[in-house]
Amino acid sequence: SSEVLEAIENVIQGVLQSLAQKKAPVLTVANRTDWRNIEFKDSVGLQMIPHCTTKQIRSDCPQSAPRFALTLKILSMIYKMVQSNTYATKRDIYYSDTLLFGSQSAVDRIIDDISCMLKIPRRSLHILSTTKGFVAGNLSYTEEDGTKVNCTCSATVCIIKQKHLNRKDLISHAKFVLIVEKDATFQRLLDDDFFTKVSPCIMITGRGVPDLNTRLLVRKLWDCFQIPVFSLMDADPHGVEIMCVYKYGSVSMSFEAHHLTVPSIKWLGLLPSDLKRLNISKDALIPFTKQDQNKLASIQKRPYIACQPLWKKELEIMAASKLKAEIQVLTSLSQDYLSRVYLPNKLQFGGWV
Repeated sequence: SSEVLEAIENVIQGVLQSLAQKKAPVLTVANRTDWRNIEFKDSVGLQMIPHCTTKQIRSDCPQSAPRFALTLKILSMIYKMVQSNTYATKRDIYYSDTLLFGSQSAVDRIIDDISCMLKIPRRSLHILSTTKGFVAGNLSYTEEDGTKVNCTCSATVCIIKQKHLNRKDLISHAKFVLIVEKDATFQRLLDDDFFTKVSPCIMITGRGVPDLNTRLLVRKLWDCFQIPVFSLMDADPHGVEIMCVYKYGSVSMSFEAHHLTVPSIKWLGLLPSDLKRLNISKDALIPFTKQDQNKLASIQKRPYIACQPLWKKELEIMAASKLKAEIQVLTSLSQDYLSRVYLPNKLQFGGWV
């Protein structure tokens, strides 16, 4: 807490010194979304280079003055929350004054800029993500009030919360973690009691693009238990993109890569090569849109694909076919093919890349 308060005080002190010298105050933040400021490291993923290019948020420029003011406003809110040991979600901050902030996305960007500028992880700023991820499987822990939570019961699906990330009492006998892209697939595997039938495992879904808490929990489980982490995604560019966020991180959050990425994640399915191997009918596949083509071309150029020859090959199969498939396509073989045949065989015989 003292570190956060001191970092904010230093920023405000800089503003006051500029005013005392009759100069327009300026805030300097890193260019978080510029690929030139990002380097790829095998053991970490995408991380920000030490001396990256920056941009200035000026108080005397009509274009950036509102952003300057909003940044100071949010800094003051963070300062009060840290002092009083209270927390708020990004949504709470936006709704505290919707007219002032204008949009939720503006608040989100400023909070990430502040975290990067102060070099302090977002969760230490007392700002919580609005949680959307779920976890189930061979995992148990004790709540602060003494309540024992056991996710092994198929009826127990826990929403991933900030407080799970600080726990030291996580207990698991899981043999692996399975990240599932979509909630529908996650629920299907729960209904089939997958995580007890094959071997004990922990299943996690970020329900699409994962929020910060979901990524932090995947990283925590990997750190705690050192067990394999597999991903189950749609065989389309969007699914590959989501898997890359878990494994290598995102450009905009590269300054926090050391806390968020799990570079050992394996791509278990649905692989583009599986579609031919399993004789999936072309009628069950979906043609690429222009957006799909652009997304795939962008992924293929990324630095981490060069060091993943098997991934590169799978993406080439996808690009050549110009067809994509959702995991649900496996139901064309049989209703429970995913949990009864596909996943057990893959896990037993090493069908991942």
